[in-house]
Amino acid sequence: MRLLLDTHVLLWLWLEPERLRPDVIDAVTDAANDVLLSVASAWEISIKSELGKLTLPGPAARWLPAKLASSAIHVLPIEIDHALRAGALPPHHRDPFDRMLVAQAIEERMLLVTADEAIIPYGAPMLWAGRTAAAP
Repeated sequence: MRLLLDTHVLLWLWLEPERLRPDVIDAVTDAANDVLLSVASAWEISIKSELGKLTLPGPAARWLPAKLASSAIHVLPIEIDHALRAGALPPHHRDPFDRMLVAQAIEERMLLVTADEAIIPYGAPMLWAGRTAAAP
């Protein structure tokens, strides 16, 4: 299975794993699955950290690369097809980072691992990650 982690799912996995469903943790940590993090998520983490909206165990510029290097999570670059798809998506959700993740999941035929209900209207293939919200 190819899995694209939403930004909050990556943060929960590493900082608050109790917020994820156990089957999601199993899927993300299963070596048989290809687990990816979008460059857009790295950008979002950096911005939120710099604005003081996200507290990390260290500076984002050091913490995120170190965590990725010690994990089996691969980085997904943003390609022209992703950008064009993101720009053409209907305006269900205004968050540009989430729109990029939806576009990448669609273009790359991956499951988007998320607990963000605002993404549901896009119909992107997804694996529901949240314990408290209802799955789509």
